[in-house]
Amino acid sequence: VQLVESGGGLAQPGGSLRLSCTTSGFTFRTNGMKWYRQVPGKQLEWVSIIYANGDTYYADFVKGRFTISRDNAKNTVYLQMNNLKPEDTAVYYCATLRNNLERGQGTQVTVSS
Repeated sequence: VQLVESGGGLAQPGGSLRLSCTTSGFTFRTNGMKWYRQVPGKQLEWVSIIYANGDTYYADFVKGRFTISRDNAKNTVYLQMNNLKPEDTAVYYCATLRNNLERGQGTQVTVSS
């Protein structure tokens, strides 16, 4: 199983970034996926979940700003992040719902002016 995140970087407050997580080694279309984030020294925070049927859920602190989606043809899950805030600065990881150990290496998102 491989998951590779990309799309992180530096954004200004109010800006946008789109994270991608390309996967392989398992049947993507039948698995739920999630994004979570971690700030050094703080606990992991789950950000968003998308189930195999397309149902989505969001943490309250990103509702209305972030959108999770999936492309089963590309085995990829996305996280569109709009209206970014400095407190969104973190390393963002994607993972399968079936096993938290199935996750990528993370991509750094920094929101700063």
